[in-house]
Amino acid sequence: MTDVLRDSRVLVTGGAGFLGRKVVDRVQKAGVSECIVPRSAEYDLTDRHAVDRLFEQARPDVVIHLAAEVGGIGANRANPGRFFYANMSMGLNVLEASRLSGIQKFVALGTVCAYPKITPIPFKEENLWNGFPEETNAPYGVAKKALLLMLQGYREQYGMRGIGLLPVNLYGPGDNFDPESSHVIPALIRKCVEAKKAEADHIVCWGSGSASREFLYVDDCAEAVVAAAEHCDREEPVNVGSGQEITIRELVERIAHHCDFRGEIRWDTSQPDGQPRRCLDTSVAAEEFGFRARTPLDKGLQATVDWWLDQPQS
Repeated sequence: MTDVLRDSRVLVTGGAGFLGRKVVDRVQKAGVSECIVPRSAEYDLTDRHAVDRLFEQARPDVVIHLAAEVGGIGANRANPGRFFYANMSMGLNVLEASRLSGIQKFVALGTVCAYPKITPIPFKEENLWNGFPEETNAPYGVAKKALLLMLQGYREQYGMRGIGLLPVNLYGPGDNFDPESSHVIPALIRKCVEAKKAEADHIVCWGSGSASREFLYVDDCAEAVVAAAEHCDREEPVNVGSGQEITIRELVERIAHHCDFRGEIRWDTSQPDGQPRRCLDTSVAAEEFGFRARTPLDKGLQATVDWWLDQPQS
């Protein structure tokens, strides 16, 4: 353990969220003097004046910027303008306020959606700027990508120690299961659980099932974020993932198994697949701050299904 977090005042934007709660728990165990978690009802991070007020009151030494507006393909298609504005403005405001307050270190969470639509597998960090992101999530991906460039510019001009992370899709207990905005794993778990409860003989999934994705258990991502805050000082962004690729078709089959849904799986090919393939080269994270994902996909899926089954079902 280094002294970056110990006895520091650490501000975690998005600290009350799915990933944020896990990060805050780890930050507090790192011996910080205080961990500050701003709530959106009091501090709207898209409002520069609210962010300035937050920094005047919090006086952080380290900032971990996790706050985002995000969702699956459906949410991205429905909110392209909002997703670009909210994520871009939050990044601009929080990073500039961090510079003005002279913080010691800034860790920003980017997204695998920032990578070009067609990228050689596995995605390497140097491929990030080789093309435009996949269209269905481009506004969100570009906004997050711009923040990574801003971090590099601030390092070059102001000497600010900014670290950018590029995580794959997260999942785990406590995830967002809202059918309007959830990502693929919680959406599929909910679909299978509801189909079983209704004794349906089939479910319908978007796309062809041929696209591939990589998933990272939320606890593992939290470990990576805090490890990067403690040990990483790299100018270029760093991939954070499991390094394991799976097709959506196989993912649906595994989720159906964990939910004990035995009906037919049908595919609506009129709906988009999204980016054809996603799988990260995670070797830099291992080299820079010793991160390797610990949780096998099936173990994480079962824990997520069990958590959802324990929630009050409408």
